[in-house]
Formats: sequence, C-alpha cells, structure tokens
Amino acid sequence: MPSVSLYCKVHLPQELNHYSPANIGYGADYFDAAADEKAVNRLSDECYLPVNKIMATLIEKNKRKFKLAYSISGTTLELLMKYRPDVIKSFQLLAKTGCVEFLAETFYNSLSWMYSKKEFQSQVEKHGALIKELFGMEPVVFRNTELIYDNELAAFIAGMGYKGIICEGIERILQGRNPNQLYIAKGSKNIRLLLRHVSLSDDIAFRFGSDHWNEHPLTAEKFAGWIHAHKDACNVNILVDYETFGIHKTHDTGIFDFLQKLPEAIMSDENWQFTTPSEALAACSANDEYNIEETISWKDKEIECCVWCENTRQNNMLKKIYSLENMVHKNGNEAEINQWRQLQSADYFYYMADNSRTADDAYQYLNPFASPEDAYKNYVNIITDLEIKLIEKGLSKFKDENRHTINPSLY
Repeated sequence: MPSVSLYCKVHLPQELNHYSPANIGYGADYFDAAADEKAVNRLSDECYLPVNKIMATLIEKNKRKFKLAYSISGTTLELLMKYRPDVIKSFQLLAKTGCVEFLAETFYNSLSWMYSKKEFQSQVEKHGALIKELFGMEPVVFRNTELIYDNELAAFIAGMGYKGIICEGIERILQGRNPNQLYIAKGSKNIRLLLRHVSLSDDIAFRFGSDHWNEHPLTAEKFAGWIHAHKDACNVNILVDYETFGIHKTHDTGIFDFLQKLPEAIMSDENWQFTTPSEALAACSANDEYNIEETISWKDKEIECCVWCENTRQNNMLKKIYSLENMVHKNGNEAEINQWRQLQSADYFYYMADNSRTADDAYQYLNPFASPEDAYKNYVNIITDLEIKLIEKGLSKFKDENRHTINPSLY
C-alpha cells in the first residue's frame, strides 16, 4: 500500500548581535536576547501554535490515520523552553498521539559533519538526549543539516545505531529511477535511505501562492492527484520548513486551508495512507543502491556541496570556527563551549552567501545584516573575541600550572 511521509523541519537560530571591533575584548554578548525573544514570539504565534493545533485536529479528525514527522533543532527547543514553554507543551501533546515521530539531527543545525566528526557525533547525541527528555522518544531516522549527505555519512550514522536517513532525491543521481522507493546506502548494509521528493516538496514550500506559476492556485485536491499519479511508489517523502505555514506563506495565501484539506484529499483514494518514517522503513523494501561519493545537499548545484561554503568568506570562517575546537575544549568553560557550538549554525554562513540568494529564501527572513560583507565582518569580530578569550585563558592556566617553575623576569 503506497504511503506519504510528511516531514516538517523546525529551526530558529539565535540572532547575532552587531559586534564591532570596539566590542572585542570587553565581554559583549555575541547573541541578541531581545531579538531572539521577539523572533520566538512571532514564530510561535504565527506558525508553531496555530499549525500544531491544525496538526492535532487533523490527527483526531482522521482517526489517527494522519501521521507526520518533525525535525526540530536543539537550538529551537532551547529557545522555546526559555521563552515559549507553551509551544513545547503543544509539541508534547502531539507526541502523545502516537502519530508523530521526531528525527535526529545536529543540535545546532551545524555543518560539523564536513569539519569535525567528533563534534558532529557529540551534537547528534546531545540532540537525541533532549528529544528523549522532552518527548519520550529515541529517534531512529536521521536528517543532516540541509540534507547534507554522502556515503561516508551513511556508514557513520549506521554505526551510531540509526536505521534510516532522509536525503535529497537528485535526478542526476537517480537517472530515471523512482525516488519514491527505499534505497540502500553504498557500503552500509544496516541503514536505508528515504529520498525527499524534490518537486512535490518544493511545490508547497516555494511555488504555493505564486500567481506566476502555471499551476496556481494549488489546491489540496490537485496536489493529492499528483501524489496518486505515482502508482509505482512505496513511500513519497515530502519535506518542508515548518515556517512554510504562516511565515513564508502567510495565512492570506490559503496555505492553512490547503494543509487542513490535504490529508483527507490524499486518503480519499483508499489505496493511499500516511506513515511515519520508521513505518516506511518497515513497510518498504530496498533493492537498489544510491551511491553518493561527493557531498550533496538540498541546495545541490551539480557541484560538490554547498551554498554555505561557496565563497572565500564562508570557507575562511568555517575553517576558523572549527580550528578552535581543541582550544575551546581545553581552555573554555561550559558557557564558552556552548557559544562556540551556537556559532556553528549554518545560518550564519548562509548570511555570507553571494547576493544571488532570493529575498524570499527561507534563510533570509531572520537575517539581521544588510549585506554578505556585513555578516562576514560581524562574524569575524565575534570569532576574534572568542579566540582572544580562549588564548588568554590558556595562558592563565599555563601560568597557574607552572607558577613555581616560571622565571618571573620572562613576563
């Protein structure tokens, strides 16, 4: 029986303070708490709470036959715990329905997979522990930041005990094969790949509400018809940002009405059902291999990933933040380690991307910087401050540990 899995990615980064060279060395905060609270409240009131209510209603209305999955970053959960515990409670109520699954991911929506396997594993483990604490579930399916994926990742994640990975279904790799089947990860027998259906996902996330689109307006019935046309499918994976509902696509576009009607429209064909990712893993067989030797992501451009490291600014800062790993663990306290990890968020590097990014891009609605150059300079100042702080702490520790052997005249 063919099925649909709906995945909702939920991520909100901490907003960076505007940090000038004059702030370096004076202990100014890296993050803007007031801006964080404002963003959390807006997202909670316009998206998280109303959409969670819709999801709960759809589960009950459809007699628990409607199911979905959430991939919520640890950063988002911490911000909600701090400013909007009512949203956490609404997610917990959804979890108790038994119709919702939570995915594993990097705690800080980071690019750590490409720069530090040790840090990557720590973040995934930390995220899994928080999901279990809040929702009583241990994730079995993994989603990497922006669907970054390669064969090595599959082997690593399988080694951590996960059973599946959601990644991008890219036509140049599929070469005409069906994206709506499970795939075997090359070199990893114990894990299966669930491929995001690119066009169907983007029909909702990007094209919905656009009067320039030849399929406008998109109705739930029309979309369900497109789903039903995939008669050779085992499972169709639809992954969108949760902020699609209410933020990227506001209420007046009809997106809430579309969502409310979608489950019934899809299940109007009794041959179709909704499944969670883990249910799809159990129901579908994998007979073909998805071989990804070079890194891909959901922003794949037919070259090695990715848009977060496509220019010199981004590459320099990515190398810099991860070059501090040993120093921060050796000299930093818990607060400084957390700052270093928060600063790894992919969002900050995306702000430095070239101006070819469109204004309605999901990353841009919280971007506080006027230009990529401004974002870069601001990040340089913050990283410089953190590095100086860590160096000074290291020197202080060295002096304390060797105070009986150091010749004072050297200082």
